[in-house]
Amino acid sequence: MTTHPVVGSTEKTTAAAEPVAKPKKKSGKFSVWGVVAWLVGLGFFFPVFWMILTSFKQEGDAATSPPKLFFTPTLDQYGAVFDQGIGPSMLNSLFATGLSTILVLLLGTPAAFALSLRPVRKTQDALFFFMSTKMLPIVAVILPLYVIVSNIGLLDNIWALVVLYTAMNLPIAVWMMRSFFLEVPGELLEAASLDGASLWRSVREVILPLVSPGIAATALICVIFAWNEFFFAVNLTAVNAQTMPVYLVGFIAGEGQYWAVLSAAATMAALPVILCGWIAQNKLVRGLSFGAIK
Repeated sequence: MTTHPVVGSTEKTTAAAEPVAKPKKKSGKFSVWGVVAWLVGLGFFFPVFWMILTSFKQEGDAATSPPKLFFTPTLDQYGAVFDQGIGPSMLNSLFATGLSTILVLLLGTPAAFALSLRPVRKTQDALFFFMSTKMLPIVAVILPLYVIVSNIGLLDNIWALVVLYTAMNLPIAVWMMRSFFLEVPGELLEAASLDGASLWRSVREVILPLVSPGIAATALICVIFAWNEFFFAVNLTAVNAQTMPVYLVGFIAGEGQYWAVLSAAATMAALPVILCGWIAQNKLVRGLSFGAIK
């Protein structure tokens, strides 16, 4: 009996080798755009830097042509600003800006919520009404406003500016906050109501924490608009309710500009807004980009 040898065929199994990821070459496009962004940012910041730098100069050094880059810093100009009574004007601006911003948020947040997550009848008409109040030039209403404010005894009174700043910023705040509320899914309110939460609790514990960056961004915009407002302040105030923009005009003299002391006063005027932006910078960036990426 002939036995044939069993030939065992061995198959070579080669595992498929995973392709090695080649390191991506860093494109120079990103570095170029980064440099461009830095240059643009420095270009926008340079006037502020020059203002702060000039505030530490003597008047003789500030008026030289070409400008003097090397000088002995001094705080004399800031002392002169305080000697000329910047305190009351600063307090008036802080009071009018802070209180009007709080009132805008208290009034605008429920309105924005009602026009977004809980829309009312004729929502578009309400939105158009809000924005139509910004279409009338301020100069067209200053005369009747002056007569009204004078008749009710609020001329040269800070409360008149509080009311006007609130009315001035409320339409913009409602429009901005409505866009933030629209990005919140309506299912969150339904889920909260199924869990037994009331509407006020749902808004306080669910909705407001989500839109807090947008509210912070809206508040900062209102602060900037109210702090920089000049037309109402210069026409409706004299001494008692004078704000910082009106105070700065006092440094503009006909016989020549005192650049160093004017720069010191402008630096003091810009400092509160800069501090507010620096404190709220994280929420501001989140708020301005809220809803940009789905």
